[in-house]
Amino acid sequence: MKLSTQWPMWVGLSAWVIGSVGCRSVGPDYHGPPQSAVVNAPAAHGPFVSSSDPAFSQELAPSEWWRLYDSTQLDELVSAALVANIDLRMAQANLEHSAALLREARAARQPTAEVNFDPSFQQLSPESYLHSGTLSPTSLYDTGVSVSYELDLFGRLKRGVEAAKADDEAVRAAYDLTKIIVAAETARAYADVCNAGEVLEVTRRSLQLQVQSTETTRRLVEAGRTSSLDLTRSSGQVAQVRANIPALEAQRMNALYRLAALTGNPPAEYPRSVESCATAPRLQQPLPVGDATALLRRRPDVREAERDLAAATARIGVATADLYPRVTLGASAGSTGATEDFLTTPTNRFGIGLAIHWQANQSLARARIAQADAAEKLVLARFDGVVLTALRDSESALTTYSRDLQRDGDLTTAQARAREAEQQAKRLYVGGKMDFLALLDAQRTLASADDAVATSHARLATDQVAIFLALGGGWD
Repeated sequence: MKLSTQWPMWVGLSAWVIGSVGCRSVGPDYHGPPQSAVVNAPAAHGPFVSSSDPAFSQELAPSEWWRLYDSTQLDELVSAALVANIDLRMAQANLEHSAALLREARAARQPTAEVNFDPSFQQLSPESYLHSGTLSPTSLYDTGVSVSYELDLFGRLKRGVEAAKADDEAVRAAYDLTKIIVAAETARAYADVCNAGEVLEVTRRSLQLQVQSTETTRRLVEAGRTSSLDLTRSSGQVAQVRANIPALEAQRMNALYRLAALTGNPPAEYPRSVESCATAPRLQQPLPVGDATALLRRRPDVREAERDLAAATARIGVATADLYPRVTLGASAGSTGATEDFLTTPTNRFGIGLAIHWQANQSLARARIAQADAAEKLVLARFDGVVLTALRDSESALTTYSRDLQRDGDLTTAQARAREAEQQAKRLYVGGKMDFLALLDAQRTLASADDAVATSHARLATDQVAIFLALGGGWD
């Protein structure tokens, strides 16, 4: 329904409306997550369950956590990724788009002005003017300026700005989350390259030892001190160890290709300087992990979900405002007529008025309010889920690392024992006091122990990256 009339009466009515109603924002005010939200639960704060392990310290992890490894190569790779990564470029574009949407929402609260100037040369229709003769072609013009301003009496525009601002902050949190993921994936790919290199070195050493053992067996066969069956078995062991090398080389190259993509380069331009890395980055000192309270303040996905909740709450107010009238003040001035009478008194015009728009049938507005209420409940549930996931990921990462650290110690001990046993078995075999099967078994045990330790080192490096990723490190 639209009402407009001569300005004296309706300007007086507008003054009465503003004075009697006043400017107020309908809908709920957002002051943070409700008390029932998981983020406010006492159990969601305080030290981590696993942080009492000596492998961790209560210090907060630094933003640029990868610098703790003191690796120039890793620092350069992460810096390059944070500049050229494709996902970050997309996230930056989303930031710019979100900022433009926020400017649009704020502009809606400002007066709008329109200026027009339309000159023309026309042959008018005589009959349209109830004229029986003919009219000569003439030059006409129409020019003017109009200004309108919506009185945000019930906070519809204000709530819209609140929603747009919260959306913009959520996009900024998503950008920070992308930075975290890019930094972690770069460190993980670098670790994978070095891990594959370490396992390759171990495998090649095992192969070399096995080749030496085979050569010793060959000499014993030639001297008649052992059977040719031992030589066949030893040669088979050489082939079995050598068969592991191509797969490891493929793992290393695939990790190098991932590094190239993460730093915005095609696979052919993978970082050659990293190709020879054979020592996985690994912190030997306790990992700084902070506590759950710092985690929830730091993780961008938690902040993003909280800002989504704020936006959803503001949209309830936007929907609620549709129950009430929209009041717009307008003014215009212009001139229309023949070109030769440009801006003369007979062609000039002006006006000032009031427009009230109100939807009398409010079923549609109430349905939209119900939709906004449901959407807010959905976003709150999602927010609780993000908080729980953040806590679970962190606790799981800490527990996995502490257990893998214990396992690594046991594997290192087993490796030392296997090496001693292999050396003893070799001496006994050469001296004719042990058959070849016993030596072969000792060699296989040592090769398996070496591989297990190298794999454990790789797992620990990956675990550490997973911890820093779970803690939300990687942005300022």
